[in-house]
Amino acid sequence: MFEFGLPWVFIILPLALLCFIFLPANKQEQSGLKVPFFNALGQYVTRTGSTHKNRLFTLCILSLIWVLLVMAAAKPQWIGEKINFPTSGRDLLVAVDISGSMKQPDMVVEGEQIPRINVVKYIVGEFIERREGDRLGLVLFGSNAYLQSPLTFDRATVKQFLLEAQLGFAGEQTAIGDAIGLSVKRLRDRPADKRVLILLTDGANTAGEVDPRKAADLAKLAGVKIYTVGIGADSMEIEQNSFFRNLKRTVNPSRDLDEDTLNYIADTTGGQYFRARSPQELNKIYTLFDSLEPIEQDEKSFRPVSTLYYYPLLAALLFSFLLAGAIIMRPFVHTYLSHK
Repeated sequence: MFEFGLPWVFIILPLALLCFIFLPANKQEQSGLKVPFFNALGQYVTRTGSTHKNRLFTLCILSLIWVLLVMAAAKPQWIGEKINFPTSGRDLLVAVDISGSMKQPDMVVEGEQIPRINVVKYIVGEFIERREGDRLGLVLFGSNAYLQSPLTFDRATVKQFLLEAQLGFAGEQTAIGDAIGLSVKRLRDRPADKRVLILLTDGANTAGEVDPRKAADLAKLAGVKIYTVGIGADSMEIEQNSFFRNLKRTVNPSRDLDEDTLNYIADTTGGQYFRARSPQELNKIYTLFDSLEPIEQDEKSFRPVSTLYYYPLLAALLFSFLLAGAIIMRPFVHTYLSHK
């Protein structure tokens, strides 16, 4: 889209015409130095330039030059198509437990028992994909905690890293405190009102150098809000083979889940603790996060601007050369035609 950045400049457009009408004409004074050649040249200029046709040509060129100069001063520009860019949303880290216990197949989907980690990858992956406008990062933890993806607007890459996570990669135990400590370290330099950590685990802290409760206290000081999610069914049936028949026994696969510590972490940092006993509950929890930490709705965009003032300026310069050349060549053309 073409437009002028300073359209009000066009109010000076009639200025040249007003000067031409109301200002007195320039009076030629007698030259103190007489050079015959230049006197003769002046006669040609006066004689040929005084004609109505030449004066009209000169006036048209001068008017065109003036219009082009005013147009250049009005800042002509081309406004490109709107380009959207990521909004400045929250800085959100997702910490996922990939210890050995996450392979427990106690998540029931359409009558089939699915390992916890498979359900987590799908639901958390969908959550990551929805968080347009947030800077997202991924922390994976087992016996150790690793920053798998730093904070980025590239949600597709963060989701891919989660889908590629393998159980046991970080060890078989669970270092909840280390995961919180690493997340706080990555979030503490971000804007204070937008630091969020969502931590998902199915057990208790059994490894690492940092106590989860002390890590929560540090997170509070750093202004990091932590939402904790405890995943795992309350009961499941397992088959036991005996000499005579197959027996089914009901067990609690989440007996190691330390809900007291997860509650303490959430309460201390201003977050909430959630319990996910099924894929449906886990999905509701991550949908609820979208309302607890709403996505930025204000769309931010810009239109690239290309300045075009040099085009009329260049045209004015070319017409100035044309006019100067015409004035210089006019007496020689007249002499040539008079002798022909």
